[in-house]
Amino acid sequence: MSDNKPTVVLVHGAFADSSSWNGVVPRLREQGFPVLAVANPLRGVASDAAYVADVVNSVPGPVVLVGHSYGGVLISRAASETPNVQALVYIAAFQPDEGESVFDLSGRFAGGKLGPDTTNVLVHQGVAELSIKPADFAEVFAGDVDPAAAAVLAVTQRPVAEQALAAAFDGAPGWRKLPSWALIANGDHAIPAAAQEFMADRAGSTVRRIDASHAVAVSQPDAVADLIVAAASA
Repeated sequence: MSDNKPTVVLVHGAFADSSSWNGVVPRLREQGFPVLAVANPLRGVASDAAYVADVVNSVPGPVVLVGHSYGGVLISRAASETPNVQALVYIAAFQPDEGESVFDLSGRFAGGKLGPDTTNVLVHQGVAELSIKPADFAEVFAGDVDPAAAAVLAVTQRPVAEQALAAAFDGAPGWRKLPSWALIANGDHAIPAAAQEFMADRAGSTVRRIDASHAVAVSQPDAVADLIVAAASA
């Protein structure tokens, strides 16, 4: 691998795990990029972002920080504590500003199907955890993924603490000081495309649009990798 290429650090979102990047990782590695996929704890914005920041700070040299879905919240916050980050890439992701939460942003725009009717709640040690009902997973999250593969994703999903999605973003987001790119999934039923458009426009992100579900890294890894390479090569 080339020593002068930045490391790409990938941060998955809620209802997923690092395997959601399995199609993207080899495409980046084939082009000589070192890649690291973070195991997102999905417990709360402050603690999750601190974990992402610790991972990034352990990487020698420059980093392109990539977030999917809720992972976009974390890269926005972690960037304030990671001086080696040179660019942010949002893949069907949240780009919050100070005081905004995931619930706030996703609820502002029509088109979302993630809500009380499509989620299960498990209370563990006093903390409510959310998961998508398996019967609704494909429609909400992975509409363009092979049905058999989507069924596997539904039963292997990682629950997210409700407090992580309800917490207001604290501090200035990284997209205010760093160049950013955004891949907008037009067929997203978890984060409405209109919400993605609003956030990307506000952040001044370089935007690409694709007809894909929320699970765009699974269904269209070439498009995801292409955008990351563009950001890393700018």
